[in-house]
Parts: sequence; C-alpha cells; structure tokens
Amino acid sequence: VELLKRELARRLRREMTPTERALWQHLRASRLHGLHFRRQQVIHGFVADFYCHAAGVVVEVDGPIHDDQAEYDAARDLAFQVLGLLVLRLRNEEVANDIARVLERIAAACANRGAAQP
Repeated sequence: VELLKRELARRLRREMTPTERALWQHLRASRLHGLHFRRQQVIHGFVADFYCHAAGVVVEVDGPIHDDQAEYDAARDLAFQVLGLLVLRLRNEEVANDIARVLERIAAACANRGAAQP
C-alpha cells in the first residue's frame, strides 16, 4: 500500500494542476522565507499537496473536485491533525487571484507554529 501511495505521489508531482504549479513556483527551493516545502508528500497514508516539516503545516489547494469529496477530505484532515499538523486549505481561486495574500497566510501559519524565518 505504501508503495502505491509513493507511486501516486510521483504521478501527482508530474501532473500538478496549473494552480498547484503556480503556488509551487513560490514555495520550491525554500523561496518563501527560507521555509522548506515538499510537494505531494505521503503522510500517514494520505498525499498532502504541500508540506512544511519544520512548521508541521500542510497546504491543500482545493479545486472543484473537493466539493464532491468532503468526507474524504475531513478524514484526511483529521489524520493530519492527530499527528499534530496544521491543515491550511486554499481554494484555486485564492491562489490564482491573490497569490501575495496566499503566501502571507502560509508564511504566517508557519511562523505561528514556530518555524524559523530569516
């Protein structure tokens, strides 16, 4: 099962949505205040869109598909929260229309969780 999840994560990295790709350009290579993010990270059997280990923050970018999978998303959020992780959910529209505000929210969430920022 774990091998299948890792393969799924690899496929999702190759097939990122345009919105995920746009956000990744700002998060990759520690570009956001030196915070290191991983994309499509397998955590406790679920695949998180973006994950900052130092802060324990999961960032999920939700498109229309999430309107039909509320139960699955709630189960995944609960699994992450049980591990002590903060889940920050963003709508595609937020990322597409106000990336600066989105980056501020992500940076603030990480700072509030104690992640060091230069």
